[in-house]
Amino acid sequence: MAIETQIVAYIVLALLVALLVSFLATPLVKVFAYKVGAIDVPKDARRMHKVPIPRLGGLAIFCGFMVSILAFAEITREMQSILLGALIIVILGVVDDIVALPAMLKFVVQIGAALIPALSGVRILAFSNPNIFSENLYWVLGGLSVPLTVLWIVAITNSVNLIDGLDGLANGVSAISATTMLFIALVGGQMQVAIVLAALVGACVGFMPYNANPAKMFMGDTGATFLGYILATMSIQGLFKYYAVISFVVPFLILGLPIFDTAFAFIRRIAHGQSPMHADRSHIHHRLIDMGLNQKQAVATLYVISGILGLSAVVLTTGGEQRAMVFFLALCVVAAIAARIVFPKEVKKELHGEPQLPAEEEVKAEEPKKDEDV
Repeated sequence: MAIETQIVAYIVLALLVALLVSFLATPLVKVFAYKVGAIDVPKDARRMHKVPIPRLGGLAIFCGFMVSILAFAEITREMQSILLGALIIVILGVVDDIVALPAMLKFVVQIGAALIPALSGVRILAFSNPNIFSENLYWVLGGLSVPLTVLWIVAITNSVNLIDGLDGLANGVSAISATTMLFIALVGGQMQVAIVLAALVGACVGFMPYNANPAKMFMGDTGATFLGYILATMSIQGLFKYYAVISFVVPFLILGLPIFDTAFAFIRRIAHGQSPMHADRSHIHHRLIDMGLNQKQAVATLYVISGILGLSAVVLTTGGEQRAMVFFLALCVVAAIAARIVFPKEVKKELHGEPQLPAEEEVKAEEPKKDEDV
C-alpha cells in the first residue's frame, strides 16, 4: 500500500511540476518569440484571430515536460531515444515558427526523428486482427514493424498539428488524450508510462491559461508537433505493447479526433485534385465555425467528442468490447441531445441553410431602412 501511495505521489508531483514550469516559462518564451519574430499574422481566411499573436508557446510546454521527466521518470534507453526524437521535433518546430520551412523538408526530418525510437525498441510489434472471424487474434508485424511504427509516429505528429486551428483546441485535445492514456496506464500497472503522460498533461494544462480563447499566445508547430510526437510514442509504449489484443481499436479511439480530421482532409484534397499537404479551410473546427458556433462553443464541442472517445477506450480496456460499445452509443446520444439543447438556433439555421448574423446585425435587419436624405 505504501508503494502504491508513493507511486501515485510521484505521478501527481510529475504533473504539478510540469504544470508549474510550463506556466512560469510561457511569459519568458513570449518575450523570446517577439524578439525572433515568431508572430502569427492573420493573413488568410483559415486563421480565426484578428490581431498578430506570438507563437513558440510549445517551448514552454516542452520545458515543463522535460523538467518533470528528468526529475521523476526513469531514463531508459527507449526513453532516451524518445526524448532525442522529441528534441529534434522541437528544434524543427522552432525554426518553422520563425522561418516557414518547406513541407517536404519537415516531413523528411520528422521521419528521421521517428526512426530514432523505432530503431531503439519503441515499435509496434503486433496489433489485433480486424477480421473478427479469423482464428488469429492479432497480427505479428515482423519486418513491417519499423516502417509501420514510423508511419504511425509521423501521422499522429502531423494530425495534432492539423487540428491546431482554434484557441486551445490542439492543447486541450492532447491533454484529454494524454489523460486517457494515463488512466489506462495506471490500471495496467505501467507506472513509468504514467509518469511521462502525467508530465505531458501538466505541461498542457500549465500553458492553457495563455492559449484558451482569447489566446494570448499560440504553441505553434513547436508545440503541436511535439504533443503529437509524444502521444504517438507513448501510445506505442503503453497501448500497443500491453494491449495487443485490442490495440487496433484503443489508440484510434483515444486519438480519434485528429486521426479522423487528417484522414478526411487528405481524402477531400485528393478528391479535389489537390496535394494532400495543401492547406484549406475545411477542417472540422472550420465547419463548426461556419455552422454559427463561436470559438469557445466549437472547442467545447470537440473537447466533448474527444472525451467520449477517450472514455470509450477506458471502458474497452477495463470492461470489454460489449460494455464499451453500449457506453459509446449512450454517450453519443447524450452528446447529440446536449448539442440540440445548447445550440438550437445554430442547428436549425444550418439545416435550413439560413445565413448566420451576429446579434446586432439581426436587430438592424429587422428595423426598416431610414431615408438617408432626411
